[in-house]
Amino acid sequence: MQTIKKAVIPAAGLGTRFLPVTKSIPKEMLPIVNKPVIQFIVEEALKSGIEDILIVTGNGKQAIENHFDHNIQLEHLLHQKGKTELLEEMEHISELANIHYVRQKEMKGLGHAIGCARQFIGNEPFAVLLGDDLTDPDQPCLKQLIDQYNQTGSSVIGVQRVEEESVHRYGIIDPKANKNRLYEVNGFVEKPSVEEAPSNLGIIGRYVFTPDIFDYLETQEAGKGGEIQLTDAIQRMNIDRSIYAYEFEGERYDAGEKLDFIFTTLAFALKDEELKAPLLTKFKELISKEEQKEKIAVQIGK
Repeated sequence: MQTIKKAVIPAAGLGTRFLPVTKSIPKEMLPIVNKPVIQFIVEEALKSGIEDILIVTGNGKQAIENHFDHNIQLEHLLHQKGKTELLEEMEHISELANIHYVRQKEMKGLGHAIGCARQFIGNEPFAVLLGDDLTDPDQPCLKQLIDQYNQTGSSVIGVQRVEEESVHRYGIIDPKANKNRLYEVNGFVEKPSVEEAPSNLGIIGRYVFTPDIFDYLETQEAGKGGEIQLTDAIQRMNIDRSIYAYEFEGERYDAGEKLDFIFTTLAFALKDEELKAPLLTKFKELISKEEQKEKIAVQIGK
């Protein structure tokens, strides 16, 4: 069985949920405290044993390439000022991994974006990581999926339980047998309504595929939103050969919606010992002010 050493990170989307900031800044470069989302994704891949990463980009995404490249002028300035720790961090980012890039020239959906990686992947199993989900760095979701692939030899999709009212935002699995968090799957449904959803096990942006997924992507017709949906191709592939879903362990953070992005930023800020105490103090102040406003509003209402 081939070892999984390559990963694909689709990063060509327009990020319309975060407009107007994403008019000029790729959504993958939005910061969680002081680190862009895509750096968390790359680091998870590396912790999972990945050696080569292909980032699928689009128009206006040059900032991603710049982030993982050397900035000689900045590094020289940090050296001159004796800011050794910052200099080492900047150099570390530039040397994180073997990162390659390919342009998705037309916005035809996630399935099409992954299809752009076929030449890079060749005939090897590979991983896919989406930037809307961050997972616990101490228990990388991708590493768990690769472990399951090594046992089954089949494609494995990462899932976690989502709130019922949120199933319309996810690909949802119709589970069959379940053994130690590993599910055989009857079917995969792209963003169903609450009434149509066969479960609340949502696909959470982490996948391990055998290379034959490309055959299904190439022949996949447009689905919801007029786009080539990855979930639709997975469903067709599952008819011919079993695809598993694994309910991975650890925390998952949503960076795909504005409110969830704020919660994610706060969660990571509270993990920082320098930020935790002043942040909690500021929370208390803000809550106290809001409570006072509510009391005044009630009194005026009377």
